[in-house]
Amino acid sequence: METQKAQGRVVLVVGASSGIGRACAVLLAREGDWVFGTTRRPVADVHADLRRDVTAAARLDVIALDVDNPHSVRSAVDSVLARAGRLDAVVYCAGFGIGGAIEDTADDEAEAIFQTNSLGALRVCRAALPAMRDQGAGRIVVVSSIAGRVAVPFQGLYSATKFAVEGLCEALRMEVRPFGVHVTLVEPGDFRTGFTDRRLRVRASRVDGAYSEACRRALDIAESDERRASTPESAARLISRVLSRRTPRLRYTVGPTLQRAAVRLKSILPSRVFEWALGLYYRA
Repeated sequence: METQKAQGRVVLVVGASSGIGRACAVLLAREGDWVFGTTRRPVADVHADLRRDVTAAARLDVIALDVDNPHSVRSAVDSVLARAGRLDAVVYCAGFGIGGAIEDTADDEAEAIFQTNSLGALRVCRAALPAMRDQGAGRIVVVSSIAGRVAVPFQGLYSATKFAVEGLCEALRMEVRPFGVHVTLVEPGDFRTGFTDRRLRVRASRVDGAYSEACRRALDIAESDERRASTPESAARLISRVLSRRTPRLRYTVGPTLQRAAVRLKSILPSRVFEWALGLYYRA
């Protein structure tokens, strides 16, 4: 494996207050990169939390960014460029989950998750690319999900946002390669993070309906798997390696072996067999 460890990169980690984004911001700062982590939470609180896990010499700053707001995205990228003079890499980790039947999901609920998980990634890429093209180099890593390759019952809107991100990055990678910019998808399976507790439930799922029992069973299984999973440091280490590769691949999976194998099995098994097995697992 050919790698190139660039010291002193300027890295924007979007969604650095928790989960994979937090682990990534801490690791990259420890490795010597100048990290700008972003958050929608109070900046001082997140900054104090992250600094506890790095040395005093580590270059780790926190800035406000709301990926749902185009002006906030532009302002955050401009702030990094003004302070650091360049932007070598972006790691997009922002996102949340929603559970419930697709039929039960209201328009505003669907729009909210697409705003953050899909359009947020688009906005950040769009804001970062002019500087990267001018530099003739750059790395964009978007944290997608294995659920962006294998749709999960009763998390269909979450899967849909990640399927959208997969297509976006696959096309973007081809468009920006001539400018020296590499785009990569990292597809995690389950990790033990705050993602589980922050998962929303569609409003209609809170009352008895046609899907209530199957939805409850499927989400209980998913959340049990997440709570028993490992912490996200291995995903952060993978992202660090991707940022150091001269020619990174389009996709990397990380997480439980069975979930990673499901991506491969989907391409091999007849769809009815694969769907039967997935439905059996989630009791859907």
